[in-house]
Amino acid sequence: MQPSAFRTVPRTGVIYVMSEAGRHGYRQEDADWCNLGQGMPEAGPLEGAPPRVDRITIDVADQEYSPVAGLWELREAVAGLYNDLFRRGRGSKYSAENVAIAGGGRVSIMRTCAAIGTVNLGHFLPDYTAYEELLDVFRRFNPIPILLDPERGYAFGVDELEREILGRGLGAVLLSNPCNPTGHLIQGEELSAWVSAARRLDCTLLFDEFYSHYVWGPEPRIVSAAEYVEDVNVDPVVMFDGLTKNWRYPGWRTTWIVGPRAVIDAAASAGSFLDGGGARPLQRAAIAVVNAEHARQEGGAIFHTFGKKRERLIGALRAMGVKLDIEPQGTFYVWGDLSELPPSLRSCDDFFRAALGRKVITVPGKFFDVDPGQRRRRESRFKSHMRFSFGPSLESLELALGRLSELVASAG
Repeated sequence: MQPSAFRTVPRTGVIYVMSEAGRHGYRQEDADWCNLGQGMPEAGPLEGAPPRVDRITIDVADQEYSPVAGLWELREAVAGLYNDLFRRGRGSKYSAENVAIAGGGRVSIMRTCAAIGTVNLGHFLPDYTAYEELLDVFRRFNPIPILLDPERGYAFGVDELEREILGRGLGAVLLSNPCNPTGHLIQGEELSAWVSAARRLDCTLLFDEFYSHYVWGPEPRIVSAAEYVEDVNVDPVVMFDGLTKNWRYPGWRTTWIVGPRAVIDAAASAGSFLDGGGARPLQRAAIAVVNAEHARQEGGAIFHTFGKKRERLIGALRAMGVKLDIEPQGTFYVWGDLSELPPSLRSCDDFFRAALGRKVITVPGKFFDVDPGQRRRRESRFKSHMRFSFGPSLESLELALGRLSELVASAG
């Protein structure tokens, strides 16, 4: 029995999915399982990528606690990365004081959410599953859902953004860009217009950019709102990124927050009571890979290797009868609509269970219908959607697609 002082804390979508897979016998080292669910890229060598870090040396000094805001040298490296990639020729540059290091993506966003004041905070539907608990646990701000339309490919123009900010009195907006799970991407002039609107209306934009190196088009690109900031200490734009996806080191749990100094100071203060700071040895090792040349090489390798997997997954899902509201413009996910599959597989829950029976892990779409505090109490709009990942190796992806094709054929 749970002690009465504690509330039940639900597992976030992907954690629930992996827990259920474990109950069905999944083990990460078992190559017979195909993990198209967990948001984890293949972490081994890729053609054209820099050599993988396979060992680190721990200095005696790095046995000590890290500063809560992170090692100064890594903060400088992150600032230099953003300046090299996005701030060339600009008078306002990021410095180490514009960066805080944290122990994972959720921790980065959690620190920032803990520092947000009593405002209305907009968030989109669908979006990253973990936002649900993050937006519920800090009760000082009021989370406001903003619905995206599948029939428009989940697009949301700057005019609509301004209307939401003014009409709902939003003081902040949290979003993943590229979007997890749909793969929709805000870029170029549109992204510039979003940053301009935030500046003009004094609404902080919180950009989760953990998939910003996974951008699909004619050539490799890295997209960040940092490119359109005028004054790094004035513009209300905060970005989250790290080694997890874009450098393909998810196990390092080394991430960062980039934004105005005042925001970084507040997030560091929140970290002093939330998590105490990240792992010092891994921060030290990260300094060597956090630079623009490494990012460009890694991004180019990702573009070619993951681009092939993207095309393979899109084609195979369509052949099975899975509809796509949008082809992913970013991320390593495909957002699929099951509504035209055989009846026994049209529900995301039914598809998830049936796929687990064939040792394939997927993520039900309902988990991306972010509902902090479970206030809406209605059936999810995304009850017939699934998120499929092309993060694993091509060999694992091919094995999964064969099994899913057989599953659909047998259900028909």
